[in-house]
Amino acid sequence: MANQTKATHPHAVTELCDEGARLYANALRMGRIARKEVECAPCLVEFALLHPDPDDLDWLQPVPPSVALAERLLPIERDITERRRLSIRLADTFEPFMALSAQSVTTDHSLTVLEGSERINAALNLATSQCQTEVLTIQPSDDRFSERSLAQGLERDRPLIERGVRIRTLYQHTARYSPEKLAYVGQLSNGKVEYRTIDEVVDRLIVCDESVAFIPTRDDQQVALELRHPGLVRYLIKVFEFMWARSVPLSAGAPYEAAPDGITEIQHSIAKLLVEGHVDEAIARRLGMNVRTCRAHIAKLAQALGSGSRAQLGYLIAQSGILDRDH
Repeated sequence: MANQTKATHPHAVTELCDEGARLYANALRMGRIARKEVECAPCLVEFALLHPDPDDLDWLQPVPPSVALAERLLPIERDITERRRLSIRLADTFEPFMALSAQSVTTDHSLTVLEGSERINAALNLATSQCQTEVLTIQPSDDRFSERSLAQGLERDRPLIERGVRIRTLYQHTARYSPEKLAYVGQLSNGKVEYRTIDEVVDRLIVCDESVAFIPTRDDQQVALELRHPGLVRYLIKVFEFMWARSVPLSAGAPYEAAPDGITEIQHSIAKLLVEGHVDEAIARRLGMNVRTCRAHIAKLAQALGSGSRAQLGYLIAQSGILDRDH
């Protein structure tokens, strides 16, 4: 068992060990080498760099390096030749389709499906690295906003700011109470970067230079669409501008102060969604808060309106007229 372990000497011929290289060189200089001398480097025999001396089996003779090299290059050259044939066959197979693709008007890559966070981030990094004028972003509040997310955002945004690119970001009002978001904003705020909040946002959106936009297609953020169709991008910019005009600068006071009727802005937003028939989880997601906080606001709204049940609350909201006042 010990001898088998000693004889094991695995490595590739392209990585000939130092001892094997030294012994092979000695064998070439002397014309032969004692078999006992190469016991420490069995790779020389395994790679057929040495072969037994027909006149004395206690000695080994070196195979000329030109012969050894030719023996190893032959299968590689055969493989290269076969792969060249394969590449030619593949090119011949796809050539008719390439001609059709060149004639098609639908191959402008106006819509690309990005699957997986790695591919999504790679596409975003490429788009932002090429951006020269303005980036528009809608960023719904996310409990998963971590130090890692903060670092990734800073790494992506700082080069934009250094190039003089304008950045406008829209959060939900709940971002005003997120230490992570405020820390992020604090590190980037300047004349070229603006942050605003609004009670309710659509899903995540990123637009670069009015030429490319990114939107998610799943709640887990693992599939996104990269849009380069001018009409679609213009439409998404209009959606952003519509919401931006109705938002509040992050530097302004808190938007949740109670109105004269005792109903706060956030409670007004919740009331509107309750009347529309949304469940607590959907309301929380759209307003950027966790479900527990949402239910606490619903309880305060019910108390302010004197409601004893969820069904009664909807009726009292409709009767109170709070949805008619201008927020």
